[in-house]
Amino acid sequence: MGVYLIYFIIIMIIPIWAQSKVRNTFNKYARVPNETGLTGAQVARRILDEHGLYNVDIEEVGGQLTDHYDPKHKVLRLSSTIYHGHSIAGTGVAAHEVGHAIQDKESYVPLRFRHALVPVANFGSGASWLFILAGMFLQSLNLLLIGIVFFAAAVLFQLVTLPVEFNASRRAIVQLGTLGLIHNDEKPKVRRVLGAAALTYVAAALVAALELLRFILMFTGMNNRN
Repeated sequence: MGVYLIYFIIIMIIPIWAQSKVRNTFNKYARVPNETGLTGAQVARRILDEHGLYNVDIEEVGGQLTDHYDPKHKVLRLSSTIYHGHSIAGTGVAAHEVGHAIQDKESYVPLRFRHALVPVANFGSGASWLFILAGMFLQSLNLLLIGIVFFAAAVLFQLVTLPVEFNASRRAIVQLGTLGLIHNDEKPKVRRVLGAAALTYVAAALVAALELLRFILMFTGMNNRN
């Protein structure tokens, strides 16, 4: 019982710590102006145009850290503070999202794979718990196994997300430096912002993998008892 309690505390703390790290880092560098004076929208437009992505529009959206690239509609959506702001944080986030647009243009394999997994992962993340709970309650190995397979699809999506996000951040740093949108002394600051943001994906993947391992051990234990 004590081991399970420690386990659940750990998987609760990991995402909370990652989110806290992101907020603190973002808020810190959101108060640091970039040296070019460009807004996040202007930074994004410069990089998009440099790659011939004139068809990708930039839109303002509400909320904080709601920034994302929509590959279906070819739209880059930036939160208001990023869209209008002149901060180091905004510069990094805007360039990171453009990184996804460049991945889309180049048919970056992990991104394509992640897109293909979306319907499977969405279904698996919801349906898996029904089968897992039913398998546990009814002591049915077959139901539990089906749930584990569905859950594994959702975990795979989380894992594939990691190289996609890391690659987008690397592209962002390169493009910002190459186009002179940040100076050399600003690069470490941008890296800290993007590194902190990546922690949320790492935390999500780690928690999902730990849960998958727990379900597999549960299945093995039930199978041995039978």
